Amino acid sequence: MKNPKRKINNSKKIIYLVIKNYLDILFSFIFLFLSLPLSMIIILLIKFSSRGPIFFFHERLGKNKKKFLCIKFRTMHPESEDMFVELISRNEKLKKEFLENHKLKNDPRITNIGAFLRKTSLDEIPQFLNVLRGEMSIVGPRPIVDEETIKYGKKISEVLEVKPGITGLWQISGRNNLSYKRRVELDSLYVNQINFFLDLRIIIRTFGVIFFPKDRGSY
Repeated sequence: MKNPKRKINNSKKIIYLVIKNYLDILFSFIFLFLSLPLSMIIILLIKFSSRGPIFFFHERLGKNKKKFLCIKFRTMHPESEDMFVELISRNEKLKKEFLENHKLKNDPRITNIGAFLRKTSLDEIPQFLNVLRGEMSIVGPRPIVDEETIKYGKKISEVLEVKPGITGLWQISGRNNLSYKRRVELDSLYVNQINFFLDLRIIIRTFGVIFFPKDRGSY
């Protein structure tokens, strides 16, 4: 016999996801307009601090495993790919760190401006364009790459039921200071408990991370 309470909860979730989509679009339009002066300053800083493009595009997995190009302000040197291959080939410790976290804590490929943008999460402002394109949500699970799906195990289909988010439980809970297992748990927890008040709480706490970054695992 089916659980009627679970059916009601699923219906509420579906209704909220529809409402959430419209709220995402509205908030993104407002945010991109208000942040335009800040974005112009960031663009100029990137342009004059290092050669290369302003934006960085990286393929990620979206809802139902649909791939999309996640947009960020460029935070690395343009020759970062060649630098990465050389680093990994001659340093087993860095190779192990990248395989475990898909990031390097002290990454020499990151520019000075890029380090600041990552620390404050300002490099993610262009992702609001991904929200307008229907590829991301303002709040959601982490946007992951193909290689990370194996680490999610059976939870991957559950996590990819919703759009990935610019911010989420992972971002306000310590980011890269967390173990990968904990990141998966937080993504799964969010999908199962998704509601307006949870999203609102995450958004409010995200502002705290941006304005008071300290050591929250942002790199």
